[in-house]
Amino acid sequence: MPTVTYEQLLADAVPAFIENREEYKRLGAQLGDLIGNSKSGRTPEETKLMRLLMVLVEDYDRRNSMPPENSTPAEMLQFLVEHSGKAAHELLLPVFGQRSHISEALNGKRPISVEQARKLGRLFSVKPGLFV
Repeated sequence: MPTVTYEQLLADAVPAFIENREEYKRLGAQLGDLIGNSKSGRTPEETKLMRLLMVLVEDYDRRNSMPPENSTPAEMLQFLVEHSGKAAHELLLPVFGQRSHISEALNGKRPISVEQARKLGRLFSVKPGLFV
């Protein structure tokens, strides 16, 4: 079986600076496929591509992992909900109790109580202080 060159793998993968979620998902899927190959089943060329894709994905994660530190509690909540992959009402109903309260908290029209901040901290595994 002929070995695929690194250049051929690059041409197929088309790795580039990740600018948006679609590119992130595409390169992340390719990375997942390469990681899924056992180390013994992965060629040196595939390992080299895997390492490049890891750098690109990690860079995107670092740039998009959390909103700026000066974000409002509502912006922080919006960000975390958006990146959870779940619908806001599904995720936040146990915290806020009513859909209208969820909407108001996400829009910054309702302050987040200390108890809600604690629940949100546990839910998202972050410090509750981000929400007050």
